[in-house]
Amino acid sequence: MKYFLLIIFSISSFTIAQNAKWANYPFTKKIMTVKQEGNYIWVGTKGGLLNLNMTTDSIIVYNKSNSGMPDNWVNTITIDGNGNKWIGTYEGVHGVYGGLTEYDGKKWTTFNTYNSGLPDSNILSVAIDKNGNKWIGTGQGGLIKFDGINWTVYTTSNSGLPNNYVYSIVIDRSDTKWIGTYSGLAKFDGNKWTVYNASNSALDYNFIQSIAIDSNGNKWIGTYKGLAKFDGTKWTLYNTSNSGLPNNDVWAITVDGKGNKWIGTENGLARFNGTKWTVYNTSNSGLLNNDVQAIIIDKKGNKWIGTFGGGLVKFDGKTWTVLY
Repeated sequence: MKYFLLIIFSISSFTIAQNAKWANYPFTKKIMTVKQEGNYIWVGTKGGLLNLNMTTDSIIVYNKSNSGMPDNWVNTITIDGNGNKWIGTYEGVHGVYGGLTEYDGKKWTTFNTYNSGLPDSNILSVAIDKNGNKWIGTGQGGLIKFDGINWTVYTTSNSGLPNNYVYSIVIDRSDTKWIGTYSGLAKFDGNKWTVYNASNSALDYNFIQSIAIDSNGNKWIGTYKGLAKFDGTKWTLYNTSNSGLPNNDVWAITVDGKGNKWIGTENGLARFNGTKWTVYNTSNSGLLNNDVQAIIIDKKGNKWIGTFGGGLVKFDGKTWTVLY
């Protein structure tokens, strides 16, 4: 297949608006995840959890010293239909900290290997299905379903899960789970498991770091060796050799209302509209670091971009606002 590409490195001039209130906040700039809840932006970092109020321009920081968080390293955040935050944290080398924490706005409840059915307290990913079940990906304990009472553990020994390291989970409109593991992509419809890997599909690398689903049901899959599109039958691979992707290490993918894919890599942010690639980096935009780990798009179309070392940046299409 031939690829006809137009790589745009700068489509307009940009300005950087530095928020003085947040600029010198004594907090880590290493961001792992970003989520929106109404007028709030929740930011998980290696040093704690941030709550940014977009209306009042205020910030609240939660960490081990002032909240019920078991660890300051936040890998993932998911918000359920009742507004409860489900926060996945890192388990330390001695297995003392970490776990899955539910925060309802007042109370913090942590589930770990000591007080629940979790087999591993290193929580890498969480997704919530249409029935409110939490699907939890761990560092070595497999995939867990939590219905609020019961814990169901899926591992390589009792299911079709290809690896117990579950880095990413998304759920499609039919409630099918798409699970990114260290040994390939798994599809689970509640009964049947289907695994896609470098041996039985066009995937050229098995470590699945990110997954997004567009409005047409296409799965966009980020790996250490590039980006893959899967329409259910056909695979299309994009990498630095055949596309405008700035780096093959793809950590984050999201899709905007116009169908543009926003792709976070280790060497900048890419926008792909299906034909044209636009690349943003520290040389041509307001990004302060090229390692883009997280991206969300709010209802106004603003992009909130979390970098691993350069803090959080908002991009409205013209202006880049460095938040801290």
